[in-house]
Amino acid sequence: MTIPANRPALPFTQALLAMLGISLVLMLAALDQTVIGNALPHIVADLNGFDFYAWIGTGYLLTSIVTIPIFGRMGDYYGRKPFVIAATLIFTLASLACALASDMRFLVAARALQGVGGGMLIGTAFACVPDLFPDTRQRLRWQVLLSAAFSVVNALGPSLGGFLTGYYGWRFVFYLNLPLGLLALFFAWRYLPWYRPETSKPISLDWFGALLIAITLGSLQLFVEWLPRAGAGGAVLLMGGASLGAAALLWWWERRAPAPLMPPALFAVKGLRTLFGLSVMVGSVMFALLFYMPLLFQGSYGYSPQDAGVLITPMVLSITLGAIVNSRVISRLRNPNWLPRAGFIALLLACVGLSLCGREASFGLLLGLMLLAGMGLGFILLNLTLFTQTLAERRHLGIATALLQSLRLVGGLLGTAGMGTLTTFLYRRELERSFAELDQSSALSMFSDPQVLLKAVPAGIDPQLVDAAREALTHAISVGLGGAVLIAAVSLWNLWRMSPVALFSPSGSPQSAKVAGESGMKRPEAE
Repeated sequence: MTIPANRPALPFTQALLAMLGISLVLMLAALDQTVIGNALPHIVADLNGFDFYAWIGTGYLLTSIVTIPIFGRMGDYYGRKPFVIAATLIFTLASLACALASDMRFLVAARALQGVGGGMLIGTAFACVPDLFPDTRQRLRWQVLLSAAFSVVNALGPSLGGFLTGYYGWRFVFYLNLPLGLLALFFAWRYLPWYRPETSKPISLDWFGALLIAITLGSLQLFVEWLPRAGAGGAVLLMGGASLGAAALLWWWERRAPAPLMPPALFAVKGLRTLFGLSVMVGSVMFALLFYMPLLFQGSYGYSPQDAGVLITPMVLSITLGAIVNSRVISRLRNPNWLPRAGFIALLLACVGLSLCGREASFGLLLGLMLLAGMGLGFILLNLTLFTQTLAERRHLGIATALLQSLRLVGGLLGTAGMGTLTTFLYRRELERSFAELDQSSALSMFSDPQVLLKAVPAGIDPQLVDAAREALTHAISVGLGGAVLIAAVSLWNLWRMSPVALFSPSGSPQSAKVAGESGMKRPEAE
């Protein structure tokens, strides 16, 4: 169905069914973000590839980062429904490929294809909301519903992933996407309206910009990953130089491209620049927690995948709770910036607690810290989206929303790659030191890969060695969490300096996008 540009407001039933279709496809991407976390340690143990641990996550994120803004832009030209349907189909087929993977390289490639579908989903589905509901208050209500659906499925993911991995094997984590993908495909096809903007402007896509983004981030990831292992050798320096060169060329090109993936008009608004930076930082912390807390809980504490799922679940479940509380409070605040500030404070305290508790923390304490982290994320994620859609011009809503989500994944890629590199390097260094003190250096090869801590320890192995390996892993991840503490602190400082975002006029009615103190500024024109 095509909706004309001057369409009337959608009836409630049609709006509900339309949002159900959007929610279902986003649930598909949301489930994959968290359901795989508890399966990751067992995937690398089964396929013998701890060196690819981070790539299972970052391969997905890298392709998502590139496709989100591309299809956010294409949705602005052609409408979003065709891309939502295509993304659901690609994601479902890629999930089948992941389930059938026989080695880590094939799995990483399949995850990259899955990231293409996931990026298309996020880049188009979230931008459907302001298309369907231009009124700020209506958009807030539906954004809360969408965020709640996204978060509920995120919350189910860890426990479901732990259950499937523990009882049926990790491949069922991917097989699960097949029936869900078909269901999402049906609802999106049947109920999601198709709004095609009436424009005579010819489409122009920034494919060269997308290539430069991929080279910049891919080279940066390899540089971060190789540097601790190989030192400042020729290949490592080549990757670092390629990343810097591509980034410089990207900066130059985006100011000259006819339809840039990162429109200069968006970055000319100070408030949007701050929000984009915050999205990168919160993404790095969130994905580091999602991918490496299961390794900590299973490898250091010795919990089963099911118990690790129970520990991760409060974080993603409380994102929903935080979003609900946020929606009840935000319209009553003179300065809505206080809500994301509170979110970063909670996230900061949770990361401090997780980095300091070592292996002595009780199950209840870990549960509480993960709950606190999720509550903080609930206050942050919804408001970053709402603030961005408030400050961006209407003609840039699609690309601004897509860019915000894409930059969150950039942070996730950098945070996951950095955490993976730091964890691997510090674990092996600490292991060498501990085993030398125990005069057991000959046993290093057996424990050089942390995946051995996820399996039943062979009979005859000295329990002291196992305990030393668990301590080494705990130390390595704790140092990485210290980096998350620093990122959360810098984010809080930047948000504190940001002018209040005016979501509503003094009478309570929606108003045009402004930041208090900047209302007299002339908004820059589009490219």
